[in-house]
Amino acid sequence: MLGIDTNILVRFLVQDDEAQFEKARKLIQREVAAGRRVFVNQLVLMEAEWVLRSRYSIPKNQIIEAVSGLLDALDVQFEDEPSIEEAILIWKESSADFADCLIGAKNRRLGCRTTVTFDVKASKLPNFIAA
Repeated sequence: MLGIDTNILVRFLVQDDEAQFEKARKLIQREVAAGRRVFVNQLVLMEAEWVLRSRYSIPKNQIIEAVSGLLDALDVQFEDEPSIEEAILIWKESSADFADCLIGAKNRRLGCRTTVTFDVKASKLPNFIAA
């Protein structure tokens, strides 16, 4: 299995630099052709979402579609997919950041009864409380 960094994932999704997109595509294609999956850890996913939103101004619904498509892909493996799926479902209906949704989902899966925050938007998420 090959782990990919944020810049590889973003170039693959955005395709704004043809040379880097081709390198990323070929790396991923080579892994898939060898019967291996590409691994995306949660830090890479959180950073990629931030880059897509802040650097490329990609709307939330398009980011959700892209991440959902990757979650459905058999050739891509995510760290703790159930937490990511839960975070996406919560994020769809929330004004909180994706990172906060993922933090809350991950904390619940790790046994936390709640997550405390100073972030007003995050404090409205399930199982969050304001400090």
